[in-house]
Amino acid sequence: MAQSALELASDQGNLLNLEKVSKGTALAEEIFGLVGQSQFFAEFSRRDIAVLAGYMDIFRAQSGEIIIREGDVGDFMLLIIEGEVDILKRGLRSEHQRMTSVGPGMTLGEMSMIDGEPRFATCRAARITTFSVLTRDSMAKIILDHPSIGSKILVKLVTMLSLRLRQTSAKLLQYMENGRQ
Repeated sequence: MAQSALELASDQGNLLNLEKVSKGTALAEEIFGLVGQSQFFAEFSRRDIAVLAGYMDIFRAQSGEIIIREGDVGDFMLLIIEGEVDILKRGLRSEHQRMTSVGPGMTLGEMSMIDGEPRFATCRAARITTFSVLTRDSMAKIILDHPSIGSKILVKLVTMLSLRLRQTSAKLLQYMENGRQ
């Protein structure tokens, strides 16, 4: 199986095939600017984001480049800073079908970061995209070093995942009811 562009290459969390731009601290102000666009950062202060950014690395993907590959194992999530990412899911004949596109302020990969299970979908840069990466190891360090920020992140992740589960359950129920008619 081909490697994902964001496959972890070492214990330091270096990523292959993508241009590493900088540490997250270099873009802390830009990340703070996403607060109004991102559910994830709604209750984070400027200081919280500055601390969090220090645990992240910034990467850039070119248009068409795979960032996350469906089925790969990963222990990181990402925050889109600028650009756009298409979310693709394999169909019955293994062809990729576009589910949606997401832009600045959106997070991807949270489930695999938490549970270590294979990726649910493929994420491909629709145009040049800059994003920050938070690994599971960095998340654990945040929890130890800054418990209040770590707890905010965990509450946000649980809330987001719960909302997605509720939305998916509602869609499934609607699909099942339409099938009975």
